[in-house]
Amino acid sequence: MNIDLTGKHALVCGASRGIGQASATRLAEMGATVTVVARSKERLEYVLDALDRKRNQQHQMVVSDFSKPDEVKNRFTRWLEATPVEILVNNSGGPPPGPIVDADGEAFLDGMRAHLLCNQYLAQAALPGMRAAGYGRIINIISTSVYEPIPGLGVSNTVRAAVAAWAKTLAGELAPEGFTVNNVLPGFTATDRLASLISGRAKKSGRSEEEVAADMRASVPMGRFGEAGEIASAIAFLASPAASYITGVSLAVDGGRLKGL
Repeated sequence: MNIDLTGKHALVCGASRGIGQASATRLAEMGATVTVVARSKERLEYVLDALDRKRNQQHQMVVSDFSKPDEVKNRFTRWLEATPVEILVNNSGGPPPGPIVDADGEAFLDGMRAHLLCNQYLAQAALPGMRAAGYGRIINIISTSVYEPIPGLGVSNTVRAAVAAWAKTLAGELAPEGFTVNNVLPGFTATDRLASLISGRAKKSGRSEEEVAADMRASVPMGRFGEAGEIASAIAFLASPAASYITGVSLAVDGGRLKGL
């Protein structure tokens, strides 16, 4: 099975921590040169230093704020012309939690800008380089809410579903070129995002964070939260030559939590 990414260049968004950082590490371990993207320069420098210490590779970083899609578009259109990539990992922090009935229009628009628009602009900017190389992998880190909306994440559920539909459409358009577009849907994963959700649920319910976390783990057949590296392994496989006939898929990596087939 060919999972060697030597000679490939990957752009990993939201790579300053959590699943994005773990994905950058996995791709580098498989031989790829990685460019990490996030809005925190300090965190990116830490991640870049860790990557460079692991292997003798020349990794890079780009500081960018995905709440400003026009800036993302302008920056990466130019940057990817000079530094093409074969692998694009779209990843950005989820919209704030809250009931959908309380959400205002701007909350939905902010979510669409940070996720759907930035994904679109990055894919458009990356495609010329993929076509020149004859190799293209676009992987979107979304959420299991694509299949089962998560209570208390009204805006996020809506935005994630839109991104999944965008990706499925793009997969069909790019399949004749041999490029793949897939989504990875993390379940409850031990990241800062999950810690924030647990804290919010605890405050709202008047229960302890330990009790809330225990209930969440109990909903997972494996009885535990996932690790960022476990999600990253699925992402890295989809980026590899071995996954050349997998496209338009939304892959749940959730310890069996989703109830649907």
